[in-house]
Amino acid sequence: MEDQRFLESEWDYCLVLDACRYDVFADVYDEYLDGSLEKRRSVGSSTPEWAYRTFTGDHDLAYFSGNPFINDLGIPLNELKWGASCDYEWTATDHISDLFDVWKTGWDDDLGTVPPAGIEDAFRENQAAVDRAERTVLHYMQPHAPYLSRGKGAKLKQIQKGIKKQEEAEAAADGGSDGALSSLTGSIRPKVEQKLEGSELAQKAGLWLELDKGDLVKNGTRDAALALYEENLRIVLESIADLVTELDGRVIVTADHGEAFGEEGVWEHHIETHIPALMEVPWLEVE
Repeated sequence: MEDQRFLESEWDYCLVLDACRYDVFADVYDEYLDGSLEKRRSVGSSTPEWAYRTFTGDHDLAYFSGNPFINDLGIPLNELKWGASCDYEWTATDHISDLFDVWKTGWDDDLGTVPPAGIEDAFRENQAAVDRAERTVLHYMQPHAPYLSRGKGAKLKQIQKGIKKQEEAEAAADGGSDGALSSLTGSIRPKVEQKLEGSELAQKAGLWLELDKGDLVKNGTRDAALALYEENLRIVLESIADLVTELDGRVIVTADHGEAFGEEGVWEHHIETHIPALMEVPWLEVE
C-alpha cells in the first residue's frame, strides 16, 4: 500500500473527507463519482497528527476547513484546551497561505457540525482566493460524527465551542488569564472520559452521544454506528458529485484518517493509534 503523499501528488482541488475509512468508501463511492480509486496510508490517525505531519513547509493553498483543529487562530495544537491532547507545536497559519474557518462561518447549530453546503458556500464566495492560490483544499467534516440524519451533534459541537471560547478568552486576556475553558468542565463527554480514563468504554462513550438508544438496543453499537456513518458518507458524496462538475482541473477525494468501530478495541479515532481502520484512507482521482 502506497503512502498518501498528500502534497507531493498532482492535483488542483483536493476534497478531504474527515474520518473516512477506505473500506466503506470503496463500497459506495461509485454510486456518486467516477474515477480511479487507490488505498493509501495516511500519516496520522487523527486530524491534529495528520495536519502536523502533512503541512511542514510553506504551502500556497486556499484551505476551506470545516475542522476546528485546522484554523486561522494561530493557537498551537498543544495549547488548545479541548480535544487535541497532543504535544504538537504546530499552527496552520505557519504553513498554509489562505485559511478559511468554515467551522465558524458555516456552522449549523442544529446539526452540531458544518454540513457539506457550508464548505461549498465558502468556496464559492471566495473565488478570488481560490484563483490566487496554487491549489485548493475543501476539508469536509463528513463522514465524521455527528450523523446528519439525527441532528443535534454532541461531540464536535463541544470542540467547536471550546476553541471559540479559548480564542475569545485569549483575545481578551491582559496577562491574568490562562485561557482555560472552565465552562466546558460540566459537559457530558469530559465527565465520562475523566471517570473512565482510557478504557474502551470511555472511547465508546463519545460515540454513544451520537447514536439513537433504540438503534443501540436493536442493532448493537457497531452496526448502529456503521449504518449512520455510511449514511453520512453518502450525504457528502452526493454533494461532492454536484460540486465536481464546477471544478476545472484535477480533483482528488481523500481523507485525513479513518474511523474505528471496535477494531483492536478502538472506537472513533485517536492520536498515534496506528491501526488499519484509522490509517487506510481512500485516494480517488475523479474523472
